[in-house]
Amino acid sequence: MNFKENRLVKYFYEAKEELEKVTWPTRRETVVATLVVIAVSVGTAAFLGALDFGLNKGLSALIAR
Repeated sequence: MNFKENRLVKYFYEAKEELEKVTWPTRRETVVATLVVIAVSVGTAAFLGALDFGLNKGLSALIAR
């Protein structure tokens, strides 16, 4: 049995070939993309936190009437 005939071995062989074709990002591109993800995550968390706080205060004031 030829090693390329085994489906699992063939899968890994072809995956290795495809990974050799990939154009990997530079270190700077990776750092910039990571910082963008962190900034968007923090911004989203701040927005949702402020929205939650505001709605909580508004609902509390409405119930306290």
